[in-house]
Amino acid sequence: MTPIKLAMVAGARPNFMKIAPLMKALDGDPDFEVTLIHTGQHYDDNMSGQFFRDLGIPQPQHHLEVGSGSHAQQTAEIMKRIEPVLETVRPAAIVVVGDVNSTAAAALVAKKLGIDVVHAEAGLRSFDRNMPEEINRIVTDSITDIFLVTEESGRINLLREGVAADRIHLVGNLMIDSLRQNLERARESDIAERLGIRGQAYGVVTLHRPANVDDPDALGEILGALTTIAETLPLLWPVHPRTRARLAHTSENQACVGHPANAIALSPSLRLLEPLGYLDFLSLEAGSSLVLTDSGGIQEETTVLGVNCLTLRDNTERPATVELGTNRLAGTKKDSILAAWREMQASPRRAQIPPLWDGQAGARSREVLRDFYLGVSKMAVGS
Repeated sequence: MTPIKLAMVAGARPNFMKIAPLMKALDGDPDFEVTLIHTGQHYDDNMSGQFFRDLGIPQPQHHLEVGSGSHAQQTAEIMKRIEPVLETVRPAAIVVVGDVNSTAAAALVAKKLGIDVVHAEAGLRSFDRNMPEEINRIVTDSITDIFLVTEESGRINLLREGVAADRIHLVGNLMIDSLRQNLERARESDIAERLGIRGQAYGVVTLHRPANVDDPDALGEILGALTTIAETLPLLWPVHPRTRARLAHTSENQACVGHPANAIALSPSLRLLEPLGYLDFLSLEAGSSLVLTDSGGIQEETTVLGVNCLTLRDNTERPATVELGTNRLAGTKKDSILAAWREMQASPRRAQIPPLWDGQAGARSREVLRDFYLGVSKMAVGS
């Protein structure tokens, strides 16, 4: 029998942790043939190459090298470059993950070519259409054929949007598969020694969403809170390139933002780092006392790790991390962030791990695909 052809698309740092366990699950199945397409939405070594090495992802058969640009420019360039690849490969389905521009762009092109769309991490909703990621989620799910869902809220959202129940499959969280498969390796990282923090209490910061970093006033509010927290708990901040462009360095461990006349000085206890590879970052995250982030995936990781998380947003598309996990919505104002921090110190949460976040999402996703295309499944799948 000829294997079923699948094209798997990844383009940005969050995608790589999601494709790795699914590719591993499919690699041992002779009934599938997988072509990996890297759009190059994230393209430098720290944001892409190191993740491929850390996660053991094979080199992509196709690298589109799209690079940076506005949302419209980047989406259009991905669409233009991926179309001839899909016309050549002619897969039965394209597998897209998450909510980045690569996800929506690749799904649109595939659907117009008559190729099935499989969306991993389907159904998540922040209900905030000012978020570019929310638009990508809605657009992708509107043309998806097979929905692989991480948490119950995703299933409920899709049913409310009119998706047939038999197309929705609660499989668990691929990103958590990667975490569970790599946590022991991450604990062996020497990143703490390299940073001189072994045995010390510290927090970790990630910040990249346009609403938080593009507006100097919004960024200033967050930086004000981080500077205050750093006076009590030193903070390590691997700086996303998008955010670094908004910061002007004044010394190795200090920075300011804004025009020189009204720039905000950051505490030396808020240490700015280059972006880290997956294992180094996971090591720091697992050993931290607190994570402050605007990332969706890190909300999930901290829940499983049992690490306190303050999400620097007013909403989340991952409500399980708040309802069951260690996550709190802290808002984006200095006062609200500091209030959430004080509340966290007074009333730390006991984490519960959401159902099916057990490291087997890749295997369950494979069985969904087997059942859909072959009518044969080897294991029970929640749906």
